[in-house]
Amino acid sequence: MFKFLPAIDRYILRLTIVPMIGVFVLAASLLTLDQMLRLFDFVGTEGGPIDVVLKMLGALMPEYASLAIPLGLLLGVLLAFRKLATSSELDVMRAVGLSYGRLLRVPYAIAVVLVAVNIALVFYVQPISQYYYARLNYELRSGALGASIKVGEFTTLKDKMALRIEQSEDNGQKLLGIFARVADGKGNVLSISANEGRFLATSDNPNTIILRLRDGTVVQNLPDTTSRVMNFTEQDLPIDLPAVEAFRKRGAGESEYILPELLRIGWSNSSPLPARDASQASFNYRTVEVVMMLLMPLLAVALAIPPKRSSSALGVFVSIVMVVAYHKVNQYGQDVATLGRIDPAIALWGPFVIFGALIIWMYWRVAHVPGGQAIGALETIFAKISKRLAKLFKRQRKLVGILPESNSDEDEDEDFATEGAR
Repeated sequence: MFKFLPAIDRYILRLTIVPMIGVFVLAASLLTLDQMLRLFDFVGTEGGPIDVVLKMLGALMPEYASLAIPLGLLLGVLLAFRKLATSSELDVMRAVGLSYGRLLRVPYAIAVVLVAVNIALVFYVQPISQYYYARLNYELRSGALGASIKVGEFTTLKDKMALRIEQSEDNGQKLLGIFARVADGKGNVLSISANEGRFLATSDNPNTIILRLRDGTVVQNLPDTTSRVMNFTEQDLPIDLPAVEAFRKRGAGESEYILPELLRIGWSNSSPLPARDASQASFNYRTVEVVMMLLMPLLAVALAIPPKRSSSALGVFVSIVMVVAYHKVNQYGQDVATLGRIDPAIALWGPFVIFGALIIWMYWRVAHVPGGQAIGALETIFAKISKRLAKLFKRQRKLVGILPESNSDEDEDEDFATEGAR
């Protein structure tokens, strides 16, 4: 498929694509799983159909994808170059004259494609999907999606009727143990109990359904008169469904604006000042998150190469911490800029410049300084802590009798003494 690429580029592409797709799937799965449990609980509480959970999760996927794409790009390139470094293939490539810039051609080609995808997501797809999610949420709460009557609980309809059903059979086609209390607002109250019943639709009025009851009793309580009791074999009880108001139009907040709307509202003198601040903050936030993706390959290379004769994976942990921390800083900057307390360019592009300068310095240390390490001090500390923990764990296993006693205690004491002297 990629025969036009040189063999070295095809090799790096294969090393990058596989972990990158794996990170995409893993990140999306973790984000979706937590939200799925909440949505199932929410939909069950509201009494809506289960298939709405899939629709709401689908509406959230663009937001999750915009977070997973930069992380997948970073870890895909990082794990590819880490494999090259730990297998000494990177040393061979460098020895034959291949620079880091040459090796980063394919990662940067992937980065450009993913930047284009993320631009489409954050500026067009994500605002519309957020509006769709809000509409589903509203319709679920209002009953427009077909909220159900819960068995064994009282359900209030239009504040005039309280309905309780003991059992439901045949997927709701047959209802058993029905009790209803109907009030007309003038003091007249009907208390109805029936052995069974079923709901029927009406052809002339879609906002009214019929509850057909069988073998029951009606108790009519009138003001200032005695109650009247009537037994029936079959009785139809009309039920007015609650009216569902139309959902609002898209654009309740800056998160639902697509790119042309952000530019029109954010830089128009006719827009209210709070709307301008919020739109400018949202535009700068989305832009800076996308542009930062172009520095992800450099950060990946800087953190991928462990010290010589070491297989430490500290760089993977540091990369995730840095990206997540930078994302949180941007979110805070957007919130502050939305309130108008600071200019959006300073709140969002200031951290970008600092973070970008740090990434470029880290890459320069690895690519142009002989034996340079971006996180050499952290690697040294991490190696010492790991060695000390390994010794403590080995001693603990000897104390509980898992390992046989040996004469190596004196050697370990000498190692501790040496470490203390250092």
